[in-house]
Parts: sequence; C-alpha cells; structure tokens
Amino acid sequence: MKAVVLTAPHRLTVADDLPEPVPGPGEVVVALEGLGVCGSDLSVHEGHRAVPAVPWVMGHEAFGRVVSTGSAVPAQIVGRRVVVEPNFACLECADCRRGLTSACPYRAIVGMNAPGLLAERFTVPAPFAHVVPEELDVRDLAAFEPYVVARTAVKRSGISKGERALVLGAGAQGLLLSQSLLALGAEPVVVELHPERLARAVALGATAAGDGDGGFLRLYETTGAAPALAAALPRLAPGATLTLVGLDTAPLPLTMDQVVRGLLTIQGSLIYDHPHDFRSALDDITSDRVHPSVALTTRYAFEDAPRAFAEARGQAGKTWIAGPGTG
Repeated sequence: MKAVVLTAPHRLTVADDLPEPVPGPGEVVVALEGLGVCGSDLSVHEGHRAVPAVPWVMGHEAFGRVVSTGSAVPAQIVGRRVVVEPNFACLECADCRRGLTSACPYRAIVGMNAPGLLAERFTVPAPFAHVVPEELDVRDLAAFEPYVVARTAVKRSGISKGERALVLGAGAQGLLLSQSLLALGAEPVVVELHPERLARAVALGATAAGDGDGGFLRLYETTGAAPALAAALPRLAPGATLTLVGLDTAPLPLTMDQVVRGLLTIQGSLIYDHPHDFRSALDDITSDRVHPSVALTTRYAFEDAPRAFAEARGQAGKTWIAGPGTG
C-alpha cells in the first residue's frame, strides 16, 4: 500500500510498497480520508525532532473509515467514520489511573515515537478511534484533534463566561483556542504580528489587542515563543493565570520575583486526557457550537504530501492532506 515516508530531513516520498496492516485483537484498520499537518509533524520533517528510524511514516491528525477489526472488536464498527485520538496511553500506570493520561510515561505518540498515519490504511487501538456522525463536514474532522488540544487548555484553565482573555498567537492553535473561548462566552483578545492571521481571528469574533489593552486575568500562550510571552507580561493584572500551550525549550522569561509579587499562576496544558476530552469536543461540533475548519487554509492531494509539508510554514492557517483516492 501507499504511505508518505520521511527518508531524511526535508525529504519525503510517497512509497507504494508498505505491507498491509494487520489488526491485533483490540485494534481496527482505518482507511485514511484526511489528515492535518501540525507543528510537531513539521519538526519531524525538518529534523528538529528525532524519530526512531527512517524511512518513517508521517502524520497523526487523521480521520477515515474502519475497514476491518481485530477479534475482540465488534464488527458493527466496520464502515463507520472515525477520528483518531493519536496519543495511546497505557491506561494502567499511576498517571493514567488518576485521569491524567496526557502525562502517561508509556504513551505511544503517533508520528513521533510510533509510526504515523499518513498511509492508505493503518491500525489503531479501538478505544482511540472515535465514531463520528456521517453528516459532519470532513474539514472539521481534519482539524478535530488540534481543536481538542485547544478546548482542553480552556477547560483546564477554569475560565468562565464573560471573562476577557489575552491569546498570544493566531496560528491554528490560537484560532481554535479563540473559537473555544467564544463558544464558552468568553472574550478572546489576540496578539498576532502576522496580518492575515490576525484578520482571520478577528473574522472569527476575537478582538485585536491594542497598545493600551491590559489588566488581563487570563493569558493563553500558543506560539511557543518565549519573547511573545515576555512582551505580554505587562498586560497582566495581579493574580493572573497563565496557561501555556506552545512548546519551547527556552527558559520562561520571568523571574520568581515577578511570579510572587504578581501573584501569578502558571499552568501547562499538554494535549488532552482519554477518553472524555475527545468525546466532549465531539459534542461541541455535533451541536454546531464550533467549526474547527476555521483553522484550515490549504488542502493537498495525497500524492502532493511532500509539497504540503514543504509549504506548510508559509500558510496563514492549517494545511491538510486528503486521503488516497479522494482527490
């Protein structure tokens, strides 16, 4: 079967000789219909994030249709469309038992430490393949997984209806986080230097941050750029909560003195927890409260996946790739 594989940094090819996947007892085989490209995928593509071996199948934000099941999975799921929750927690360790599957030390991170899903067909554990209604827009499914990341950050922060929040960045994650805040009845105020990205956030219903905007009790950092966070600190009110979603290896640009004197709370939010965060996010979409497709810009055919990865950094929004045979 075909798959998009990394052979070296910045070098992808559409291989056609991969073996057909065989499901284990608790697994399903899914035929790919679409897959979103995210920053972590680009880090792998560019050689900044090491993978266990090459050639390496790319991608993790996938949806598709179940075509076969393992012996322990009810056959009724065959033919159903599913979105994949691409972080397979062990569900047995201490972190998983207390509901924090996002911290599972044994987590299989698809496309990073476990093979990716940008292939004609792939296997996933059945509990991590969530059935979705047929009537949902496939574009919403292409951005579903990053929406769950954004929604989970908002949920963990504890923000309430009517509150103002400073959102750093209007890339895909910033847009999806802003949409989640709007659905909750909160007011996102966005800082973004890229004019087209900022315009997309404003069109969504967010407010562009002005030079004098301040007094925020909530901040969401989505850029993964320490300088962006440093520039935003003067906008915060005493007692503010900072929820960090973007990843950066640089030290935080604030001191213990600033945290203590500012009565600041700093919170990290990594992905989501199984299974309730995916299920709750699906409720948002089926009830028409959100449309993750707002984060998308460009769609590529499966055969054009190498070009999709090469051009993704230059897009104002999120790139996605259609499954083989879907055009």
